[in-house]
Amino acid sequence: MADNSFSDGVPSDSLEAAKNASNTEKLADQVMQNPQVLAALQERLDSVSHTPSSYIETLPKAVKRRINALKQLQVKCAHIEAKFYEEVHDLERKYAALYQPLFDKRREFITGDAEPTDAESEWHSENEEEDKLAGDIKNKAVITEKEAAAAEEPNPKGIPEFWFTIFRNVDMLSELVQEYDEPILKHLQDIKVKFSDPGQPMSFVLEFHFEPNDYFTNSVLTKTYKMKSEPDKADPFSFEGPEIVDCDGCTIDWKKGKNVTVKTIKKKQKHKGRGTVRTITKQVPNDSFFNFFNPLKASGDGESLDEDSEFTLASDFEIGHFFRERIVPRAVLYFTGEAIEDDDNFEEGEEGEEEELEGDEEGEDEDDAEINPKKEPSQPSECKQQ
Repeated sequence: MADNSFSDGVPSDSLEAAKNASNTEKLADQVMQNPQVLAALQERLDSVSHTPSSYIETLPKAVKRRINALKQLQVKCAHIEAKFYEEVHDLERKYAALYQPLFDKRREFITGDAEPTDAESEWHSENEEEDKLAGDIKNKAVITEKEAAAAEEPNPKGIPEFWFTIFRNVDMLSELVQEYDEPILKHLQDIKVKFSDPGQPMSFVLEFHFEPNDYFTNSVLTKTYKMKSEPDKADPFSFEGPEIVDCDGCTIDWKKGKNVTVKTIKKKQKHKGRGTVRTITKQVPNDSFFNFFNPLKASGDGESLDEDSEFTLASDFEIGHFFRERIVPRAVLYFTGEAIEDDDNFEEGEEGEEEELEGDEEGEDEDDAEINPKKEPSQPSECKQQ
């Protein structure tokens, strides 16, 4: 039988390899002649060559040395910024003392321990003139009926369910409140913020003051948020001001059978040997706003938390900050809903502005298309995180 593995003294494998190489070269030539492929390759090369890190790598050693010196200055700036925020915290403490008499009077009006004078209760609304005119007409028409209705109108003590109403109005808080939490929160009389003393580590405490109730014996429930205002040694450039790093709750002294943070379930157990079945009761955690006072602890031993725990902790920090910065200082506006409307209007304004800018860009593209119909539409620029 003839041997077909050689042709004219050349192995057939070598001939096949040479043929494949020739075909590859032809295919490469065809691809490189395609303008769209060339443009894509050029864009890819441009994006790689123009990254900041790649540019820095091309600089001479002397320039890199000066850049390192700038980074040293930046670290010093971060430490000065940290001192600035420490002094801001001192100012917050100072002005909190000035606000407190006003907040104490607010509590007295809410609880009914004091009644505002006519001068204190006078308030000019935006539609005051229209309201006055409508009121005068109505008074002339039904003055007798109005007097009778006023005599029958209830006059509850203080402002009932003031803080509970705020919880219902604010989505961030209402999401935490269960139906069985509501009767307890109706006993909430005040929320205070207290800042750490001078010379102590930066922190603040939220105090929730309750009137005597059927659920727990505590008159005050507390939540302490610990803060840090110093650049991280491993990553000093990430410093953007004080951040909450941990929090501590308190023990709630629940009255018998009133603990809403746990629920009792019945579970059947079967004996392996005898086959008998028994029913046992077991307490398991229950969703409740009052879990707020038994927070997840931040990991301090170098071990990282899982994703769900990190999210829970971040949400807790956000809620604590919201109480401190918004709810306590502007409580009446969250009770009436005015602060919530302001927040919504601000968010809608930002979205509207963005849409308007996008519309302008689309208009510019249309103008370009009319001037040069052959011009390809421009690709959207890459979105960069701020």
